[in-house]
Amino acid sequence: MTTALYPGSFDPVTFGHLNIVERGLAAFDKVIVVVAHNVRNQPLITPEERVEMLRNALKNEPRVEVVAFRGLLIDYAVEAGAEVILRGLRAVSDFEYEFQMAHMNRRLKPQVDTVFMMTGEEHFYVSSNLVREVARFGGDVSAFVPAHVEEQLKGKFSQ
Repeated sequence: MTTALYPGSFDPVTFGHLNIVERGLAAFDKVIVVVAHNVRNQPLITPEERVEMLRNALKNEPRVEVVAFRGLLIDYAVEAGAEVILRGLRAVSDFEYEFQMAHMNRRLKPQVDTVFMMTGEEHFYVSSNLVREVARFGGDVSAFVPAHVEEQLKGKFSQ
C-alpha cells in the first residue's frame, strides 16, 4: 500500500487543493492531507478549523486522512509510513521553491520521494491568498471553495 502526504497551509482549502487530493487518490492507495504550520505566514484560519474544513470536504473518501502537524514534514512522512510527498504546482514560479524543498527532503530522508502534479487548468490561477483577498472585500468566492469554506470566510471577515 502506497501512502502519500499532501502538505499545505490550506488557508483556506480551495477546489484546486481538492483536485490534487482526488488525482492523488488515483495514483496512491492513501493520501494523508497534512495541515502544516507555515512559519512565514500569519494564518487567517486556525489549524484546527482548517483540519475541520478539509475533513468536511473529504468526508466521503475513506482513503483520506487529515491531520495537523508542526515540525519537519519529512520527519512526519517517515513516522506516518509515507513513501511519497505529493505537491501541486500551479505555475513555473511554484517550481523553484518546491524543487529546492524536494531535494532537501531527499537529502534528509532518501526513502521518501516527492511527486509533483500540475493543478488542473480550471484552478491554476487560484491561490488561497487570492481567495482570502476576494473574500475580505465581500467578493463571491463560491467558484473557488466549497460552500462550507465560503461560509467560514464570510464569518471571519464579518467580525
